Amino acid sequence: MKLIIQPDAGVLPVVQAIKRAKTSIDVFIFRFDRGEVEKALAAAAERGVTVRALIANTNRGGEAKLRKLEQRMLAAGLNVSRSDDELLRYHAKYMICDHTLHLLGFNFTKLDIDRSRSFAISTKNHKAVQEASKLFEADVTRQPYTPAKSNLVVSPETSREMLGAFIKGARKELVIYDAKVHDPAMIKLLKDRVDKGVKVRVLGTVRGKEGGIEAYPLGGMRLHVRAIIRDGTRAFVGSQSLRKEELDRRREVGLIVTNPAVARKLLQIFEVDWEESAKKKPKDEKDKKSEKASAA
Repeated sequence: MKLIIQPDAGVLPVVQAIKRAKTSIDVFIFRFDRGEVEKALAAAAERGVTVRALIANTNRGGEAKLRKLEQRMLAAGLNVSRSDDELLRYHAKYMICDHTLHLLGFNFTKLDIDRSRSFAISTKNHKAVQEASKLFEADVTRQPYTPAKSNLVVSPETSREMLGAFIKGARKELVIYDAKVHDPAMIKLLKDRVDKGVKVRVLGTVRGKEGGIEAYPLGGMRLHVRAIIRDGTRAFVGSQSLRKEELDRRREVGLIVTNPAVARKLLQIFEVDWEESAKKKPKDEKDKKSEKASAA
């Protein structure tokens, strides 16, 4: 299992994964503007790799670009399909190269890769790869997806149950990257953990009274990934926020990470980001107090 950290790693790990593929690539695309990735996929198809691209039917403000991308990929010899419109949005981001799943917290865009905090996990875990392949096949053919037991977290089928159980399993600490922790049931679970003595910190926002949950906006860069690190030994990385529509009405995909080394590295990154973000919060609060005093 490998961890990719953005913006540090850049686009190179994605391009290298595509170049290493020998027989097949299945890639799910929501947003896309990386010419390097497009060229690598076209080159893979040219050397005989079966490349299938499942492109979102819609994204806010980017449908024209998606349709042009479809035409270019078809011309380059890729097999191109479009997601169904049954769900509110198909927001997943992942790629399966031969027998490796690359679960991405970022889109194939300059904004996500070069200017945002995000992560990706590459794994050869058989059950995770098999389940991701089954999901891809179901969405390509527009057939129902029936989940089997694995570490793959899929909205709307399994995410609420799996992420709820993941949160409930915390004994000491939960740290969370999530721009919008808004789902009432998930917030209740987090507050229940606080009541049990679990320290909960969020880089992002939490709706309503935080109830012992510490939260700061991410300072210094844009936040895109959704990730949860539990007790420093387990983690979740994916595309779904703890928000009702992303849990219940959209296609989102994530992965429960049981590799302690990867979880520890994610925690190290979080601590650095937390420290930087915490420095900015007191200054902002001080400025607001000064403004109120001046106004009075």
